[in-house]
Amino acid sequence: MCTRADRDTIPRRGFGKPDAGIAGKVFFRKKRSQLDLMLNAQKLLVVGPSWIGDMVMAQSLFKLLKQREPETRIDVLAPAWSEPLLARMPEVHRSITIPVTHGELALGKRIAVGRRLRNEHYQQAIVMPRSLKSALAPFFAGISVRTGFKGEWRYGLLTDIRRLDKVSLDQTVKRFLSLGLEPGEPLPPLPFPALRIDENNRAGLLRRLNLTANPAPVAMMPGASFGPAKCWPLEHYAELARRVRAEGRPIWILGGKQDQAAGKLIQAKDLSGIHNLCGLTRLEDTVDLLSLAAVTVTNDSGLMHVAAATAKHVVAIFGSTSPKFTPPLTERRTVQYLGLDCSPCFERVCPLEHFRCMKDISPTAVHAALMRLGGEY
Repeated sequence: MCTRADRDTIPRRGFGKPDAGIAGKVFFRKKRSQLDLMLNAQKLLVVGPSWIGDMVMAQSLFKLLKQREPETRIDVLAPAWSEPLLARMPEVHRSITIPVTHGELALGKRIAVGRRLRNEHYQQAIVMPRSLKSALAPFFAGISVRTGFKGEWRYGLLTDIRRLDKVSLDQTVKRFLSLGLEPGEPLPPLPFPALRIDENNRAGLLRRLNLTANPAPVAMMPGASFGPAKCWPLEHYAELARRVRAEGRPIWILGGKQDQAAGKLIQAKDLSGIHNLCGLTRLEDTVDLLSLAAVTVTNDSGLMHVAAATAKHVVAIFGSTSPKFTPPLTERRTVQYLGLDCSPCFERVCPLEHFRCMKDISPTAVHAALMRLGGEY
């Protein structure tokens, strides 16, 4: 067994304190045995974000942490809907459901979850959201190092409070990554999210939904839960679908139950070539189906980030939001964005009521972007 004297020859990690977490660089005075690694492996609790897109981007942080400390065990405390998504991230050891709805304070539930986690003996917590309520569970879990951005009077709840520099951390994913670094440490190259594909589930979906992936379909995702200001007009999607179908490509429309009517409008009367799958798939099913698409045409939405993490080309349409702030995290991307004087406004509904940022992106322009992809399309 590794003795205390043996362990004391191994410098500790973190922010200048014993057991301060995994964020810092590590230098070992001697080569550690496998038993040493097991005894000294860090257990880390991450409080995850509450939106699909943010959860996908969080995988970049998980990848960074595992690159630096492969033996680290990462558990993620997150809403129940995210469990199947986290199951597709090899870096995550376990997802822990927090039984609250989005925006709900639920003080008693958060305290109870924290107290149940005391026996896990986590060395560090990284709190990704900036809300006060998100920092409660790590505090009541008794985790000694609790890292997060300054916000909502979280003094005391956090022990390692970071100032959010919006100039240098000008993207959501950069902000996430910075929480896995020492304060002031330069950002490393960005590790892109990459969700695991379940080939057995994918094959079952093709049978159940009566789909074929030959030729490879064009996926369309017309929804965005944030609000209509993020949505390319449905008549534009319908016209693009007509042009794609004229070239012999099948189309899969993906989204939730709330997108069924939009899918039906795009589908029109082409029931054999355009498949309206909105509301017929689970989140993990969407991951697997997107992996079969030649290309995905999408609004800036959570599913845009899912598509980017399946290693297929993404044509992303931005209007009220900024492709500089939350781009699809893949090299295989084409962004359609006009950059009008009034955008990005980050509003749920166009405050000027003309919606030109989206309306003026024509189906012709998006179809031309598809044609420029050459062999990928």
